[in-house]
Amino acid sequence: MNIDSIHSGIVLDHITAGRGMDVYRFLKLDELDCPVAYMRNVRSGAKGRKDIIKIDAELNVDLDVLGYIDPGITVNIIRDGVVVEKKKLSLPEHLINVIHCKNPRCITTVESALDQHFILKDRTHGLYRCMFCDAERKSKALR
Repeated sequence: MNIDSIHSGIVLDHITAGRGMDVYRFLKLDELDCPVAYMRNVRSGAKGRKDIIKIDAELNVDLDVLGYIDPGITVNIIRDGVVVEKKKLSLPEHLINVIHCKNPRCITTVESALDQHFILKDRTHGLYRCMFCDAERKSKALR
């Protein structure tokens, strides 16, 4: 299989195999008017298999949310056909309005104007805690 290189844009590499479509949906890549390549189950020396997404356009991406979806992603910024920046993502310390508290007694359930603010409690297990009621949520990436 041959996928052309991109001139200016983003390559999301080292996505956990099978999780690329979650990233694709979150970024709403189907709504873009530029070339997008999504590769599943690509051979990887380190991981065995991985997904890769190439976006041939400059795009502002919320790296915290990407890190929450899959903390192993590497983001490569491409300009003039050359990688100018490489970022290795991890679970973010704070998540605001990314996940929602499931505790029916939480103030955020009643006060919809309040931000849903979660703080990373345990990086190893991907455990987040609601800032208002201490309810816990686990990252889908580490399930």
